[in-house]
Amino acid sequence: MYEVFVNESPLILTNKRPDKSNGSLFSMDGDSILKAIEKLAKGKLDKAYLYHPDGDKILKMFRHKIPVVVAGGGFVVNPKGKVLFIYRNGKWDLPKGKVDKGESIENAAIREVEEETGVSGLAIERFLRTTYHIFKRNGEYRLKETHWFVMSTSFTGKLVAEKSEGISKVKWKGRRKTKKALKNSYANIEILFEDWEWD
Repeated sequence: MYEVFVNESPLILTNKRPDKSNGSLFSMDGDSILKAIEKLAKGKLDKAYLYHPDGDKILKMFRHKIPVVVAGGGFVVNPKGKVLFIYRNGKWDLPKGKVDKGESIENAAIREVEEETGVSGLAIERFLRTTYHIFKRNGEYRLKETHWFVMSTSFTGKLVAEKSEGISKVKWKGRRKTKKALKNSYANIEILFEDWEWD
């Protein structure tokens, strides 16, 4: 099962038919996928299910039906155990961005964190997880697939928001402030903190 977010509403890719779908179950063909995305985007459904019997192939099939943008992101932690946040478009987010041609996802993730926040001396500790969301560009829906990495840094310099990317603030946040920030964030960012062990 995979969750793909359309404006914060989940589009669930599943190989199990839900018991109560009430008009929210769609098949894995191009027209049905677009219909499901449209209904979620317009708020006509709270959640939708895309069904295919083969759970191993379901994500691959979905990725074939809709253009994919691959991105890398950083879940950056400093020696005090604080996490690095950015504030963009009125929401708290974590630094991330598109992978350039010929670039590895890990290098893209580090580059994007550096560009968006001014933080340097980053080291990837481990892969965290992949998140998915749908966005619209030039009238066409696309799937953003973001690969997140836990990164460490002992950087203590000035945080610099990349204004040209619409970022207005960059902050280190401990457990209490993170909890507050997640109330004004995205479902995909909340997911990243689900299994996070605070020091």
